[in-house]
Amino acid sequence: MYTFSSKLKTFSFILMALGVVGIVAGFLNAPKTIEDVEKLLADSHHNEAAHSDKVAHDAHAVHAVAEAHAENHVVDSAKAEAVDTTHAIVEIVDSTAVASVAMADTHSDNHDAHKKEEVAHSDEEHTKHLEHVLHQLQNKPWAALYVACIFFMLISLGVLAFYAIQYAAQAGWSPILFRVMEGITGYLLPGSIIFFVLLVAACMHWGHNHLFVWMDPEVINPESVHFDKLIFQKKGWLNGVRFLVTAVIFLGVWNWVRFKFRKNSIAQDSASDNAPYKRNFKLAAFFLVFFIVSESMMSWDWIMSVDPHWYSTLFGWYVFASFFVSGITVIAMTTLYLKSKGYLEQVNTSHIHDLAKFMFGISIFWTYLWFSQFMLIWYSNIPEEVTYFVTRIEHYKLPFFGMLALNFLFPLLILINTDFKRLTWVVVMAGTVILFGHYIDFFNMIMPATVGDQWFIGIPEIGALLFFLGLFIFVVFTTLTKAPLVAKGNPYIEESKHFHY
Repeated sequence: MYTFSSKLKTFSFILMALGVVGIVAGFLNAPKTIEDVEKLLADSHHNEAAHSDKVAHDAHAVHAVAEAHAENHVVDSAKAEAVDTTHAIVEIVDSTAVASVAMADTHSDNHDAHKKEEVAHSDEEHTKHLEHVLHQLQNKPWAALYVACIFFMLISLGVLAFYAIQYAAQAGWSPILFRVMEGITGYLLPGSIIFFVLLVAACMHWGHNHLFVWMDPEVINPESVHFDKLIFQKKGWLNGVRFLVTAVIFLGVWNWVRFKFRKNSIAQDSASDNAPYKRNFKLAAFFLVFFIVSESMMSWDWIMSVDPHWYSTLFGWYVFASFFVSGITVIAMTTLYLKSKGYLEQVNTSHIHDLAKFMFGISIFWTYLWFSQFMLIWYSNIPEEVTYFVTRIEHYKLPFFGMLALNFLFPLLILINTDFKRLTWVVVMAGTVILFGHYIDFFNMIMPATVGDQWFIGIPEIGALLFFLGLFIFVVFTTLTKAPLVAKGNPYIEESKHFHY
């Protein structure tokens, strides 16, 4: 039996405590009124202006002497011309003075009225801009919490899918890792509960939550100035009741399947026949069919709908590849940690090699999907579609292109070598980069539609990541203590113990 070390448990508590502090600070520091936004923007513009003034001062100093010399020359020439033109100017002024007085009265009223209209329009546009920025900054802590929450929950879902695939395929190499997978999927229940609370918060607009713009009743009200025809046409799907009911079904079925998998797996250890294993085999077949459908719909609802004007037919597969490779990576890293503590002695380099192959292969699969989606949208250049990538390239250049390096180039260069897949430090290093890269991937999918160009990695982002990382570690390793680390009753366990190639 595995014993949760006090050091690791304390570490998880510290992460959660720091995360809570960061999350609370993020919500407290979020602007509450338009006046707060004006102050923030004024401070930002003041800093930018100070930098610009310094640059301008240096440039003006260079030209000062030349301009002074030129001005002296112009003054001398102007004095000579001034005498000749003075008399002509006096005559012109006399003749036009009377006409000017008459016209001035006529144009004055029109000019004043036009000026008032311009000022009113400018004030209205400025107020709208401030309201938009206010919503974005109020969304920031919510979006940070949402990204971290869905990322770790989907990691456990990805491991559950990988676990079901092993059962359905009757794989002989992986049963030695089944209890590790069951431990990781143990996070699915608490992760689902927290995530569902966030979905309810979005629907109810708790704490100025505006993550999903289509949830605003004004956008489907034809009489409102905020009416959006496109969202109005999608209201049959994009509505709060359907959204939450679907979430309950998906989360409920996933957790029920996970519970049954775990129950049958433990029952098999003391069973006199393979009946529990056969039940899991049938359950895996059912789950994989349900998973294919629910995962696609989940990605539309929970991720793609933050930007309801945009859609991609590849999006479900793209999201799947991202959290699936993350889940496999966590299996490999958890296994290596347990081996370093003296557990899972039968796990050998061949098992690690196979996990690393999946890490490499799904990373390439993710890249294929990313490029397919990007290339088709870029080439067709349809405004409703291409704006998705324009926003990210213009305002999220570093995370957008950095994600490609982390999720494609690094795994390609490191894990393509067969021998490297058997080295612990290489797999851990590659796994760390992959997990960070796919967290940035989810960041790129959520943030541009919710906070626009007001993003930066600050206290709420770091706090949310620390909290859910700490909670994930605590739940996973607590679950590992509840049953033996080897599924001794599995009919393929001996084959898995002696897996070599």
